Amino acid sequence: MAAAMTTPVEKEVVVDRVVFALNGQRYEVAGVDPSTRLLEFIRTQTPFKGPKLGCGEGGCGACVVLIAKYNPKTDEVTEFTASSCLTLLYTINLCSVITTEGLGNSQDGFHAVQERMSGFHASQCGFCTPGMCMSIFTSLINADKSKRPEPPKGFSKLKVSEAKKAFSGNLCRCTDVDLEDLGLNIFWKKGDRNPDVSELPSYTLGGGVCTFPDFLKTELKSSLDHLNNPCIAASREGWYHPRSIKEYYELINSCLFSDSVKVVVGNTSSGVPGYKDQDLYSKYIDIGGIPELSNIVRRESGFEIGAATSISRTIEILEEECESISSPNGSVVFRKLANHMSKVATPFVRNTASIGGNIVLAQRFPFPSDIATILLGAGVTVCLQVVAERRQITLEEFLEQPPIDATTLLLSIFIPHWIQDSGTNTSLLFETYRAAPRPLGNAVSYVNCAFLGHASVDELSDSLVLSNLRLAFGAYGTEHAIRAKKVEEFLTGKSLTASVVLGAIQLLRETVVPMEGTSHPEYRVSAAVGYLFSFLSPLSKGIPEPGKSLASSSADSADTDDVCNLPLSTRRETFSSDDYKPVGEPIKKYGVELQASGEAVYVDDIPAPKNCLYGEFIYSTQPLAYVKSIKFKSSLASEKIISFVSAKDIPSGGQNIGSSFLFGDEPLFGDPIAEYAGQALGIVIAETQRYADMAAKQVIIEYDTEDLSPPIITAEQAVEKSSYFDVPPELYPKEVGDVSKGMAEADHKIPSTEVKLASEYYFYMETQTALAVPDEDNTLVVYSSSQYPELAQSVIARCLGIPFSNVRVITRRVGGGFGGKAFRSFQVATAAALCAYKLRRPVRMYLNRNTDMVMIGGRHPVKAHYSVGFKSDGKITALHLDLLINAGISPDASPMIPGTIISSVKKYNWGALSFDIKLCKTNNSSKSVMRAPGDTQGSLIADAVIEHVASVLSVDANSVREKNFHTYDTLQLFYPDSAGETSTYTLHSIFDRLAATSSYLDRAESIMKFNSNNKWRKRGISCVPLIFKVEPRPAPGRVSVLNDGSIVVEVGGIEIGQGLWTKVQQMTAFALGKLWPDGGESLLERVRVLQADTLNLIQGGLTAGSTSSESSCAATLQACNMLFDRLKPVLDRLQQQSENVSWDTLISQASKDNVNLSASAYWVPGQVSNKYLNYGAGISEVEIDLLTGAITLIRGDLVYDCGKSLNPAVDLGQIEGSFIQGIGFFVYEEYITNSDGLMISNSTWDYKIPTVDIIPKQFNAEVLNTGYHKNRVLSSKASGEPALVLASSVHCALREAIRAAKVEFAISTVSGRSPLEFQMDVPAPMTLVKELCGLDIVEKYLECLSTYERAAGA
Repeated sequence: MAAAMTTPVEKEVVVDRVVFALNGQRYEVAGVDPSTRLLEFIRTQTPFKGPKLGCGEGGCGACVVLIAKYNPKTDEVTEFTASSCLTLLYTINLCSVITTEGLGNSQDGFHAVQERMSGFHASQCGFCTPGMCMSIFTSLINADKSKRPEPPKGFSKLKVSEAKKAFSGNLCRCTDVDLEDLGLNIFWKKGDRNPDVSELPSYTLGGGVCTFPDFLKTELKSSLDHLNNPCIAASREGWYHPRSIKEYYELINSCLFSDSVKVVVGNTSSGVPGYKDQDLYSKYIDIGGIPELSNIVRRESGFEIGAATSISRTIEILEEECESISSPNGSVVFRKLANHMSKVATPFVRNTASIGGNIVLAQRFPFPSDIATILLGAGVTVCLQVVAERRQITLEEFLEQPPIDATTLLLSIFIPHWIQDSGTNTSLLFETYRAAPRPLGNAVSYVNCAFLGHASVDELSDSLVLSNLRLAFGAYGTEHAIRAKKVEEFLTGKSLTASVVLGAIQLLRETVVPMEGTSHPEYRVSAAVGYLFSFLSPLSKGIPEPGKSLASSSADSADTDDVCNLPLSTRRETFSSDDYKPVGEPIKKYGVELQASGEAVYVDDIPAPKNCLYGEFIYSTQPLAYVKSIKFKSSLASEKIISFVSAKDIPSGGQNIGSSFLFGDEPLFGDPIAEYAGQALGIVIAETQRYADMAAKQVIIEYDTEDLSPPIITAEQAVEKSSYFDVPPELYPKEVGDVSKGMAEADHKIPSTEVKLASEYYFYMETQTALAVPDEDNTLVVYSSSQYPELAQSVIARCLGIPFSNVRVITRRVGGGFGGKAFRSFQVATAAALCAYKLRRPVRMYLNRNTDMVMIGGRHPVKAHYSVGFKSDGKITALHLDLLINAGISPDASPMIPGTIISSVKKYNWGALSFDIKLCKTNNSSKSVMRAPGDTQGSLIADAVIEHVASVLSVDANSVREKNFHTYDTLQLFYPDSAGETSTYTLHSIFDRLAATSSYLDRAESIMKFNSNNKWRKRGISCVPLIFKVEPRPAPGRVSVLNDGSIVVEVGGIEIGQGLWTKVQQMTAFALGKLWPDGGESLLERVRVLQADTLNLIQGGLTAGSTSSESSCAATLQACNMLFDRLKPVLDRLQQQSENVSWDTLISQASKDNVNLSASAYWVPGQVSNKYLNYGAGISEVEIDLLTGAITLIRGDLVYDCGKSLNPAVDLGQIEGSFIQGIGFFVYEEYITNSDGLMISNSTWDYKIPTVDIIPKQFNAEVLNTGYHKNRVLSSKASGEPALVLASSVHCALREAIRAAKVEFAISTVSGRSPLEFQMDVPAPMTLVKELCGLDIVEKYLECLSTYERAAGA
């Protein structure tokens, strides 16, 4: 440390503690590891559990908190959201932090945000809900501070566009993340209507919460004298806070500076894959307090922004400058910079990430920064401090320098005013572009651009001429953003014509060359070409502007230019009758307010027991290799390792088993051979989860592949090696009819055609987690986030070699499952149990997102080849399928997948159907059940066949669909065990209803007009049917009435967000309410549903397949009926004495009479009710941008047969949420592995699930009441999974839009084949859409125009 910092005087004034407020309470912290994150502190050192760890990258929003800062000079409080998973604890000194518990809770009452989220059924699993509450609350209070007019009472000043942007970074896997779902649309007034808010939870303008307590203001003011002392550099256990550039250099030149020191402002780079911390740091230098780094200096020529200024503040400054500039053209640069920056990262990352940090990251690494590119285009200069020298250089020069180190400090960024000379005819041009999977941000660009220049009219040619051009490109797979100088020089001074633009684009292709290993390289170049074309074509003679229609577009077509102005989605609900009240009522989800307030307890929220340790897997990166040795680097993180547990630590008599099901076991550890990349090899144990996670990164594994065969990675390799799993004969699907005869009857045949469907990751918000606590006599209690605690118990017991009765597995609620918490959860629970058993201490494991994505697996990849015969009228006579299913390393539940795939394929009458299915064993992570397993793939394959037939016949696909719908007779032929009665076959009426209510035919005609009028944008629409086979499973239930009349219910089903507990609560109140004159609704609040406990209620079974709610309700109903039979005689006797008998009186008397007030049941579905079919249909309308492949979902319409819904609100949420999840699978989610099968799209940065900016602009869902179904539980039908399959309509609509593009540009995919016929795999992201539309269509178009130009000139 420099001498100036070690004098006795300074020691007295050195601050060695952090003081802040958390939900209004004062916290003082000293001696904490400087690398501690705010989230870690809140969750481990305070009672608050609202903020959750979802990703550790700032990419999901689960950890969002409000941070408030106070300026004593202006007496103003500034509030903003922040990712607490990235925010270092020491950076919040003298700040106030609010979590969702600080808004409201069960003791003090819930806040309007929480109540409206709850009352509008916005929460399913609830894991993401606290973060959403904080995002919307912060946007509300900031909007209410604005100078906008006062809103009506009960409303906020918040705008709908602001609300969308506020939680554009909040991920949710369960729901459609819609404003109406969240109940947020009633925070603002819409149109001229006067809505009644009197029945809504009261909202106080300004939020109604004190965000910065007075005691902290006083403390902050009293500390100012110390802060103003020029000699202080506060040292808090390795935390250094220089307050001048001089102090900074004294620090880094001192003996303290080493590799374990990190310079930070917002620390957001620690969430970026590739740049994350690879070891712990013992010392941090926080440069955010250096005044020069936060200065904002306005000059006539532009303004200077300090490098430590947050990106959000930079956006505000740019917007303020726009308002202050009188010239409209002069503000265009600032306005477009601000608009572009608002799409960088997430709101809560932009609030803490510094503008300088982003640029430095782009300078030091090949970081795909949007900000560096657009500032390069805007002609920015930077100010650097290099030790004693201060330099002003262009951003371009800065980016081209060798990577800077800590001796170079970026001080500020100067953005010039680009104001055109009013005395000339020159126009200022500035545009920025980004091609990214999400319109509103939270996604890295494939390519970004910024184009600036001046345009003037050349009087001789009467065309525009460009000068002062700056064409910047970045993120395309380059070391850093660049200027395309050859293109700039080529364009300068030339009259813009088609041939000139073509020449510029040809030069650009030579300039924008992605580095080796860049994903989608051709796409990135093509998108860059598209953007340059978009910029130049409006300025050129003879080129219609890409964004404009060729003629006036149909008025029926919604304008989709601005995705920020999406209309709010709408919905229709059809409620069941009152036959079984409160069953059938849309009551709130059980415990939903607790989810919103952060008080709902998930596994990681259970307070850590004394002496608790934490574990993290280390896994193989090789697919088939002997593990020769496992060592750890010498590092700070390695010093934190307390123990290492591996297969050698499995007790004598135990087995190396980590998962199991009917078809076989899967080992816990790869020992001695790692069989696939991602297989667990051991567990690192440390004192905190962060230490364990970081220690696992230090591993060095030595492999040996001698004497081993090459690994089998692909299904094709499995076929070559005949590597298969058996499918038991009783599970192998049944063929229908004679295919050879059907083919002979056909007028047309399509020979073997391929369609491929990739895998999909579960992306539950709560990753795999377990807490194992040793108990007396070699017993264990394991808290597991599991959909199958019963089987988890047996796997743990078998691993440890102890009786099942020695293992108690408890699951209260699961933060999202989708099948991933079924068999794949056992590994974590077993690993935690093994560690606890060995160390005799509690062990908690909470997988970090990257590990979870690499190890856990996902949906089955499928490769299908189909051959189909059909008549000229579209009637299909025969279909043959060859299916390759990649099951991974273990059977898991894979032998069930062929049956579900074929079941879904059978939704059409193929005449005859045959297939050959191979279940391939490969050296990959095991693929397992995932929401609608098999049905999802099968449905897409079926519709791909239908669409191909329609293409060959050049007819509307819907006519081919309807031509091949089942009659009831053929339905019985294809589904002999589940067709049910004639009256239950509702598909025809559903399809007709949907076509009518969605105006399908009118919209299809409008789309044809739109496509004929728009060259560079195309739309498509598609309608798909759903037949989904459902198989209820046995389930236990126990209902107990306590002496005070309260009711406790236990069921085997697990609450994973699907509303199971809610339906069980309703069923209990209905069944026992028959004993009470007031009916069941009065009993609702008395019902409590307990967590699953494998030693308390056995045979709990698997929560999956959409049937656990109805099975649990059936078991509950049986148990309640037993109680009814016991209590009815008591009631009859009491009613002889008094007509009105209260529930409490009845229970009191029954207790005195020694009536058994607890009843257990085990419901087993009957032979007739064992299987049934669900029906539905969905229409999707999409628009694609041919220049970039960008996809806009314009509208979605669903009609779904729920029978008599047990809870229409819950079921509607399930239907909408599963549909949106299906869109992710069919369109957006790219499960990318390397050549060894290791998943590399293993972060929120690389793997994109649907968000608020992706859902359809208009979304209508209808739950049909189809009357009485005598074999169903109170006539209800499943809702959790089937609607996911309907999202294939989006894929099919994309195909229609691409087909229109191919017709426009006469693109043929294969020589000799019609452009209407092409293979379109799953998923179909914008990169694939662009590829199918043509990567060179701009050049071909310009070549045609150039030819016309030359001909005209001749």
